[in-house]
Amino acid sequence: MKLRYRGDILEFPNGITGKEIVNKLNLDDKIVGLSLNGQFHDLLTPLNLPDGEYEVEFIRIDDPRSAEFFRHTMAHIMAQAVMRIFGKDVKLGIGPTIENGFYYDFDVPGGISEEDLPKIEEEMRKIIEEDLELERFEMEKEKAMEYMKSLGQDYKVSLIKDIDAEKVSFYKQGEFVDLCRGPHVPRTGMVKHFKLLSVSGAYWRGDERNPMLYRIYGTAFYKAEDLENYLKMVEEAKRRDHRKLGPALDLFSFDSESAPGMVFIHPKGMIVMNELIKMWREIHERAGYKEVYTPLIMTESLWRQSGHWDHYRENMYFTEKENRIYAVKPMNCPGHIIIYKSRSVSYRDLPLRLAELGRVHRYERSGVLHGLLRVRSFTQDDAHIFCTEEQIEEEIRGIIRIIDEIYGMFGFPYMVELSTKPEDAMGDERTWEIATNALKKALDSIGMEYKINEGEGAFYGPKIDFHLRDSLGRMWQCATIQLDFLMPERFDLKYIGPDNREHRPVMIHRVVLGSIERFLGILVEHYAGAFPTWLAPIQVRFIPIADRHLDYCRKVMEDFRESGLRVDIDDRQRKTGYKIREAQLQKIPYMLVVGDREVESGKVAVRLRSGRDLGDMDPNVFKMKILEEIKRRMNSSIFEDEVKA
Repeated sequence: MKLRYRGDILEFPNGITGKEIVNKLNLDDKIVGLSLNGQFHDLLTPLNLPDGEYEVEFIRIDDPRSAEFFRHTMAHIMAQAVMRIFGKDVKLGIGPTIENGFYYDFDVPGGISEEDLPKIEEEMRKIIEEDLELERFEMEKEKAMEYMKSLGQDYKVSLIKDIDAEKVSFYKQGEFVDLCRGPHVPRTGMVKHFKLLSVSGAYWRGDERNPMLYRIYGTAFYKAEDLENYLKMVEEAKRRDHRKLGPALDLFSFDSESAPGMVFIHPKGMIVMNELIKMWREIHERAGYKEVYTPLIMTESLWRQSGHWDHYRENMYFTEKENRIYAVKPMNCPGHIIIYKSRSVSYRDLPLRLAELGRVHRYERSGVLHGLLRVRSFTQDDAHIFCTEEQIEEEIRGIIRIIDEIYGMFGFPYMVELSTKPEDAMGDERTWEIATNALKKALDSIGMEYKINEGEGAFYGPKIDFHLRDSLGRMWQCATIQLDFLMPERFDLKYIGPDNREHRPVMIHRVVLGSIERFLGILVEHYAGAFPTWLAPIQVRFIPIADRHLDYCRKVMEDFRESGLRVDIDDRQRKTGYKIREAQLQKIPYMLVVGDREVESGKVAVRLRSGRDLGDMDPNVFKMKILEEIKRRMNSSIFEDEVKA
């Protein structure tokens, strides 16, 4: 095995560990692992690699990449602490790293609650102070199953059964042993800054037919400062939680008895959704899309032909009438195909861009439902483009222009992933290769940076996913572009070419917002409920200081309404300060306070929800400014932008 290190080629025998390499090179004890051609390996794992030359990097504990190592070890430290506290009857599930942290699933007689977290943390600190060395060892699969069975670890036995290998690996620290692939740091004392965040329920292997386990989430950082900043962000995320803000702002609600996993949108929430839809329609009409409407329920045979019956049936809802089975649509694509097939199509008609704000239903297990972010019924801002192979590149560029415009409107930066053929894919290798290369070519042609996401494509084709970053730095996957050569084949789609012969079109599936309801939830958290004026359910509130100011307020308010502004008046017998505070809590962008001085001068006193006082202003001047802000769909107040300018 040859390693390229700092320009030199070093030769080592296969089976050597990273720790032995570190010792031979006299490197310091801050190293926790190594990267060989971008693949992580810890210091405890024998390196049995194919012959060749490998670029090696040694990863120190203060390297951001070390989080993958020490968070994995922290999950084991937590599991060890739980077993010390709750005894040997604890059965272990899985304990992986996740973005910004880790979790572990436990089957604990008597259960685990939030109140148990401090004592688990205290025991974890003891394990860290003990600075236990980690050891790695392997066992043949059958012996490993017997070993875990002897320890009463039934879930681990189940995991080992499904491992396709002759041997499996374990990691040991003190009295604690766990089935694990790694990677880990060499000692438990290498990371001290951690926090356990929550306890929740999780079905074993995500299947609601299996036992419910207790999942403890935690996080860990090398620096105390980084942990502190992350915990502040977590608290801010809780403050912005759309599941609390939505009902508090009277935007939407849920009723788990009548419609589990489905949202009830209130009048104020409907205003926000309609504004999003209005914006969406304007942009798509300008881009040459034709809006359509397709049935909510269609026959079983259609879904068999599309492939959804074989690949997506468990996530679908069904009903039966007159001895025929119908499916509630989980996707809009078959309906758009029916529209395409309803008439003869010429090459002059292509590209044909069909768009639909289509209501879809998808069964999601109750354990994964999460407010508006994971629901069973939602509105897709869907579109399907039927085009020739020569038109693919330009069509994808056009979709990306729309995505860029809409995300820019909200101030969302984004990253891009190209997902390739999954295991359950339809179609042959050559078709997938052509489709994947077409997406790569389109991305490369506009110089867009992207990451390859192997095996994560849709069952009918590769896709480009867009992950937007919100104001807290969290990533959300919303827009997607999926290239499909297979559905046109299954439905025998055709167009008449310039040679007067039949040809097969290509189908592009795409969404921009993804789900209108989910995007609403993201926006609630992104803005902490304080929508920009063009989206705000109430844009301006009049606040009369006394009843004698009501007539003036109503006169101006009526003029504002005729201009299309969403306005109301707080005419309650309350102190002005209380009314202002109430409007701020409801996140209303502008408050117009009216007293004797304003009535006499024919003006209004303008306040922003931020608390900033803009002073007296002519109502007509204010109105024209706000209408300009709304027309431009500005992401912040026009007055604040003028001050910055």
